[in-house]
Amino acid sequence: MIKIEHLKKEYPDTTPLKDVSVEIQDGDVIAVIGPSGTGKSTLLRCINLLETPTAGKILVGEDEITDRSCDISRVRQKMGMVFQSFNLFGHMTAIENIMFSPVALKKMSRQEAYERGMELLKMVGLAEKALNYPDELSGGQKQRVAIARTLAMDPEIILLDEPTSALDPTMVDEVQEVIRELSGSGKTMMIVTHEMNFARAISNRVFFMDEGGIYEEGTPEQIFDNPQREKTRHFIKKFKILEFIIDRNDPDLVSRGEEIDRYCTQNKMTAKGKYRTCLAFEELVQQILLSGADWTQIRVTLEHSPQTERTELTVTYDGKRFDPREADNDLPRTLLLSTAEEIRYSYDPDSDRPNSVVIILKS
Repeated sequence: MIKIEHLKKEYPDTTPLKDVSVEIQDGDVIAVIGPSGTGKSTLLRCINLLETPTAGKILVGEDEITDRSCDISRVRQKMGMVFQSFNLFGHMTAIENIMFSPVALKKMSRQEAYERGMELLKMVGLAEKALNYPDELSGGQKQRVAIARTLAMDPEIILLDEPTSALDPTMVDEVQEVIRELSGSGKTMMIVTHEMNFARAISNRVFFMDEGGIYEEGTPEQIFDNPQREKTRHFIKKFKILEFIIDRNDPDLVSRGEEIDRYCTQNKMTAKGKYRTCLAFEELVQQILLSGADWTQIRVTLEHSPQTERTELTVTYDGKRFDPREADNDLPRTLLLSTAEEIRYSYDPDSDRPNSVVIILKS
């Protein structure tokens, strides 16, 4: 068990952790989520004293690691840390990276460490990369080696600090799959992540951090489906729904298209689903841009449900009445219709943005 009492961490210009008190039970898998700068990574680093708390107590089992007399090196052998930047030794092969700590700290024989290391490389799907150096591996492969290196010490507690944030989106799944399997091993785990679907899938508890502490905690169902506090609701809604404004004076459709692409990736949409979503957005907005209508702003709202696979794109805009389904441009209209199960248009002259288009995309 990990017990944290009135933990505070203060820096000269900020205090990310003001007062954190919580108990983490053996076998808990905890996803730590929240906006940037709210102390998520600081909390993990305090738990293994990579950051020294300003005040408060941390107990790992019977050991109070914030007591100066505590042998932190001994306690750290119970804890493994996986960083977002891999931290592999560049002059060692994959298997040597994994063997290093068991041999140096646990005095394991090199043969035993090698055999265990190969078992772990096989577990993470990289047995054939045992003799490769880090610069010969992809980002996803490096992170899987880093996870295997952590497991080589057989830790009771595993701390993962945004383990997929430094990866190309195409490599995220392979690392998440390894962590997903690990979450069922019975080990105590804390994972800082911005991947909400991943957090929901692997955890039995979720900590939402804000205002210098754990602002709200609960089961994944409670936090993601029925958050109780305002900031949690706002944060979860932002991840479920993408909203932005396109201004006539600076439309910047490239950046907006990249936002939609990231949203689709975060929500685990299929390649076809992502393609249809991006195409519907591009063709619909281009229709409005080319219509000659006297609009000034376009509001775009995109919502996808991973549970039902339903994706809904809503676009509202000011100016005179313009229904994209009736546009003269045959090709854009045909492409737009090809993406949709249903397209609804309405015009409300009393609204700030009287034109409204709702597209239910093909699943």
